[in-house]
Amino acid sequence: MRRPFHPLVVTLGICVLALLARPVDGSAAWADSFSRSRLVIETPLSRHAFTVEVAVTPASRQRGLMHRRSLAPDAGMLFDYGRTTPAAMWMKNTFIALDMLFIGDDGLILKIAERTVPHSLETVASDKPVRAVLEVNAGTAARLGIRTGDRVHHAIFANMD
Repeated sequence: MRRPFHPLVVTLGICVLALLARPVDGSAAWADSFSRSRLVIETPLSRHAFTVEVAVTPASRQRGLMHRRSLAPDAGMLFDYGRTTPAAMWMKNTFIALDMLFIGDDGLILKIAERTVPHSLETVASDKPVRAVLEVNAGTAARLGIRTGDRVHHAIFANMD
């Protein structure tokens, strides 16, 4: 007669299978925990649309784009602090070089940190209090001609068309 598996063995087996089934870089599982919305950056010459994941809780802002291996050219992550506050970011556990756009509560870009270095522990800080930080692929600001003073349109700034 065959003995049934012990419940602990079954539980451990399920945990191992769950770990093996997840994506290697974890990006899909992590990305699913963020809400997505449309964001537009308006420059003097054009408008550029992005689909952004929005990080609004301390835990989601801390996690950000860590452990991701790629980011679509028209994608980004918007860190919403809910009010104006000094902001500082770093690239620990971030594999993707990024441009960081520091945005005031009126949607104006106050500072751009271009081509941040993956895995760097160096702090990238706003020069003054900001409402949000937008992270996009490195080189996006230069490629699209995005500069300080340009306007970001998104629901958090109550200026989305």
